[in-house]
Formats: sequence, structure tokens, C-alpha cells
Amino acid sequence: MIDIQSIFNIKTQTDFEDVALKIFKFQFDNNKVYRSFCDLLYIHPSDVKTLKDIPFLPIQFFKTRDVLSDSAPTQTTFTSSGTTGSETSKHHVTNLDVYQQSFTEGFQDFYGPIEDFVVLGLLPSYLERQGSSLIYMVDAMIKTSKHPESGFYLNNLSELKDTLITLDAAGKKIILIGVSFALLDLIETYQFNLKNTIIMETGGMKGRRKELIRTELHETLKKGLGVNHIHSEYGMTELLSQAYSKGNGVFNCPPWMRVLTRDTEDALTIQNPGKAGGLNIIDLANINSCSFIATQDLGRVNSDNSFEVIGRFDNSDIRGCNLMVL
Repeated sequence: MIDIQSIFNIKTQTDFEDVALKIFKFQFDNNKVYRSFCDLLYIHPSDVKTLKDIPFLPIQFFKTRDVLSDSAPTQTTFTSSGTTGSETSKHHVTNLDVYQQSFTEGFQDFYGPIEDFVVLGLLPSYLERQGSSLIYMVDAMIKTSKHPESGFYLNNLSELKDTLITLDAAGKKIILIGVSFALLDLIETYQFNLKNTIIMETGGMKGRRKELIRTELHETLKKGLGVNHIHSEYGMTELLSQAYSKGNGVFNCPPWMRVLTRDTEDALTIQNPGKAGGLNIIDLANINSCSFIATQDLGRVNSDNSFEVIGRFDNSDIRGCNLMVL
């Protein structure tokens, strides 16, 4: 069994590789879905010597299979949002303490203790459904915050406006975590000149507005909110860790998370930094499901392990390993 704390004690690249290879062996032995996928590729732990040798499970498996490396009872199931009639991803979590530690320590690595912030959540599309891992995280952050003003906002934009202006003017440290369309709704009604507030968009128009490229969205939000930078959070239902961008769309991972790119024509080929390709995520906090996931995002990894998201595969672009989703 893997020591959970070894995941959160990672300091170096060598530490990361050592723990990742141990988790690969653990999940190969204990995760039936992942084992079957590796068997299809004729890959055995004896073949895996480096991170690039590890097979990445196509993320669509979370829609059709129970991806579990643990026989413990499921404590909660996080689900993705989806259009009517579409299949949604299901991430069965057997140890919520791991998720709590991951998002708490991950946030602290980038921003400092959650307790220092007034945490405001503007996440209407997520609040309106069950099973959102983002709502679970932000709710826990609100509860951890030492400020009574922390909380969620749904359609009460006037109240949010008053809270933001009052707290910002008082010099409070504020983080406003919002879905893109709701942040645009806010600035179409009110204008701001915020000095002490971090604006963090979580992406997505959720069918409420026309999709915008990130640079256009951020320029609009910066102008409407009076801030110099728009921060971003990169996470998904199938992960238990988040990457953060403090501006310019460049994301950094916590020490137990890493992003690689795969060749769009050959899904088993991991590329060197600098080349655009499909994003493969190593999330070691996913020890009880699968830590090695091939997403449907397109992006680029830089030499310092930061990464950028530049789009998504459409159905015609999905090749290679994704065809093995049965």
C-alpha cells in the first residue's frame, strides 16, 4: 500500500518519479479498468521505467466504467456537467481526506493559507446541480475562511457587488471564484475598480453564452473589474488536484501533479516540452482511482513544467487510445 503522505511530501523531480512509478504499479495491480487498458496495450510494470512509459487512461472511461483502485466504500461520487441526454463522468472517491488535503495544500502553495481570504463563490451553474467537485472544494474553503462574509452567490449580483466594493475598500484580502458567464453577467451590470481582490475564473460558458478565447475573456474581465490580472483554476471532475494560473493563461501544478503532452496522431507518444498536443495529466492524489489520465484538452507544456491550454479535441480529432473506450 502507498503511504498517502509520500504524495504530499514530494519536493523534487526524483521524488515525483519514484512515487508515480509506485502508484502506477499499485493501480496496475488493483484497478481492473486500468489493468485491462494496460493489457490491451501489452504494457506490464516491468516495461515501465520512466514517466513517459506509463499508459494514460482516456478520460472517457470515467463515463462508462467505475474507475477504482480501492475496495473501500465510496464516500462520494463527483459528476461532470453534461448536456441533456449525454453521459456524464463519475469519479468515485473513497477517501475525501485526500481531496481535502490536495486542494488545501495546493491552494496554499500558490496563495497562502485559505484562512487569510474572504472566499466568494459565483458558481451558479455548479450550484444548480448535484455532485460538483468544484462546489465541494469552494464550500470547504468558505468554511475554512475565518471571515463571516465568505459565501456563495447565485443570482444576487447586487448583494455581491456591495460586498465586493465594501470589503475591497476596507483592504480585506478577497478571492472571487467564478464561472466565466457569471463574471460577465456581473460586469455587464456593475463596474468595479478592485485593489485587493483576486478574480479567479474556472472557465466555461455552460451553454449560457458564446464561448470566448481566453485572452478576449480576460481582457473583458480585467476592464470590467478594474484588475491587472485574471487568475484561472484548471481542474476537472476526474481529478483531485488543481493547477492555477496567476495571469496570461500559464498554469502551474502543485508538486504532486504534472502535465505532459501526447502526439495528436499517436496517442502513445509523449512529446518533449514546447510542442502542442493532447494534455495528459498525472495527478498522484488520484491514488484510489487513476492517476494517469489522457484528457480531451489540447495544450503546450513549457520547459519549467508550466502549461497552457489552447483548445479541445472535437470528435473528429480523437484518435489512438481513445478508440479503445468500449
